[in-house]
Amino acid sequence: MVSSVERRRVVRRVADLVPVPEGGACVRVGIDGPDASGKTTFADELAAVIRALGRPVARVSLDDFHHPRAVRYQLGRDSPEGFWRHAFDYTRFRSEVLDRFGAGGDRRYRTAAHDVVTDTEHVTPLRTAAAGTVLIVDGLFLHREELVAAWEMSVFLDVDFAVTAKRMALRDGADPDPDHPGNRRYSDAQRIYYAACTPHERADILIDNQDLITPRIVRERP
Repeated sequence: MVSSVERRRVVRRVADLVPVPEGGACVRVGIDGPDASGKTTFADELAAVIRALGRPVARVSLDDFHHPRAVRYQLGRDSPEGFWRHAFDYTRFRSEVLDRFGAGGDRRYRTAAHDVVTDTEHVTPLRTAAAGTVLIVDGLFLHREELVAAWEMSVFLDVDFAVTAKRMALRDGADPDPDHPGNRRYSDAQRIYYAACTPHERADILIDNQDLITPRIVRERP
């Protein structure tokens, strides 16, 4: 895991900005960004800092709420439009996770519903979060219409596609060329997302995460 003074400073600043509502209400925090932008790592680091501050935390990834392949690939395995439209089961994610932490929710949630590797249903047991829990979610497309209103705070990690392609090559063995057909399913889906939902503007906190050692907070919403 990458660590530096500047990175720790940025994560701590984000942790300090997480709202502290009255009456034991929970807070839902979304960590968004393109593939390989560093969402999972950042979300885990943020969770660790918030726990160290004495607040209860729940961690969930949207990656564990994919649609089955028959749904995901209905427009073709390489279709950016299909990836944008059909990759994730937002209805289930809202009902099993986000709504449970919202106003009137029972805080009983699941961490997963589908195993993307085996393409089988993988429904984890219900967990009950403590009052005042900070739910931290990492995932793609978190500022789309189905989800954007759910976040009490959201972060977008901004990274160029040329950089994310190189990271995906190291992580997954993909081609490092962002315009390679195998990568365009993801990068072009992000372009559709950017045009439709302007996540850079919708996010409460915009972070330049090009350099993992020296991330930079570009904007904080008052």
